[in-house]
Amino acid sequence: MYCSCSDTHTAYNVFLRIKNPDLISWNSMIGGFSENGDANKAMCMFIQLMRISYLQPDEYTLAAVISGTCEFPARSYGKTLHARTEKTGLGGNSMHIRSSLISMYFINNDPLSSVKIFGSFPNNDAVLWTDMIAGHVRIGDSENALNFFHEMSKQCVNLDSFALSSALSACADLVTLRQGEMIHCLAVKTGNETEVCVHSSLVDMYAKNGELESATCTFSRLPKHDLMCWNSMLTGYSHHGKADEAFRIFFKMLKHGFKPDPVTILSLLSVCNHCGLVEKGRFFWSYMEENCLRRGPRHYSCMISMLSRSGLWEEAEEMIMESPFVDDYLEYWRTVLSSCIKNGDLGVGIRAADRISRAGVEDSAANVLLSKIYAATGRWGDVLETRRKMKKLTVEKEAGLSWVEVRNNFHVFSSSDGSCMQNGEMRAELDKLLGNLMPVVVEEIVGV
Repeated sequence: MYCSCSDTHTAYNVFLRIKNPDLISWNSMIGGFSENGDANKAMCMFIQLMRISYLQPDEYTLAAVISGTCEFPARSYGKTLHARTEKTGLGGNSMHIRSSLISMYFINNDPLSSVKIFGSFPNNDAVLWTDMIAGHVRIGDSENALNFFHEMSKQCVNLDSFALSSALSACADLVTLRQGEMIHCLAVKTGNETEVCVHSSLVDMYAKNGELESATCTFSRLPKHDLMCWNSMLTGYSHHGKADEAFRIFFKMLKHGFKPDPVTILSLLSVCNHCGLVEKGRFFWSYMEENCLRRGPRHYSCMISMLSRSGLWEEAEEMIMESPFVDDYLEYWRTVLSSCIKNGDLGVGIRAADRISRAGVEDSAANVLLSKIYAATGRWGDVLETRRKMKKLTVEKEAGLSWVEVRNNFHVFSSSDGSCMQNGEMRAELDKLLGNLMPVVVEEIVGV
């Protein structure tokens, strides 16, 4: 009871009063620490249990301690605990342990180990299929997440709300509206559409696909919303630069008694950044401090970008220096450098590039941006010098990729890409289209 109420201190005091605690009591305490994010204490309890000769950990013990310590590097605890499950023979028979191991390896960015565990058993239940889908979404491999979802459907495994929610999140990440709509139909067919997690994912999927009307309609159909659902709607407006609508949702959320979390404020800072609303951005930045909300690297990135775009270089620099996220300094200075190109501020741009070079890292992105700022101010000699330097360092800028979905197939391409088998047909069709346009419009398109 105390662990369920997040009061592990009282729960532990009660545990200590038990003269000879049985395995159920040990499991309750280890699970309580794990569920409340106290991995160190969960591991300490597990080690104490191992020293007691008359009790042996069972599948629930191992599943709890693996779940609790999965945020640590796998080499620290995860692999040792995995070996323990194999040694005791519990891993092969327990869905709880397999689920915990799959999640642990995904969190440690080791999907191959997760796939290996999943594939080593013929009969996986809906929980394990969902773990695979959600795990791939977590590491940004949404394409494989959808592959697992489709295979799960083929195997006639029961599609629960968590599997559908994870698949919709994958569609949102890939911006695949057609597949998202098909999964929406599945949610209706299986009676899961009204589940809050599915509803939130539907709002997010439609919003990220630019279907704000469908997102709003989906949002309004649910009688009760949780914080995730409010955040999904707010993020949708933010993603498309709808500042007024985002602010309206925020204040409506407050009116309904919901307390914003860091995700809420990140969406608001993002829309302030894209719309140049500096004062509003400062308000939400202060709101985080006043309400004890932890600022993450992305919150700093939004503020630095907003200040840089508005030409407030000194404030942006101060914010970079006060940020505790040392690993993100280079990215912050790249943001400043990129904004300098847009505003043509050579002095600040060179100072930003100097900050990057002081880090002792030959940064390809910074060199590309520096070349652009020299070109923007007409310093062609410096442009040539920077490009020579880039060539010596064998610096290459990765080509940006675009994709389009045609008849359930995805076609990926880049600028001046001639590798497509239908390249000739596409060019012929483009020539036909250009022939039907007015001469002035054609000149604007082809740059004549």
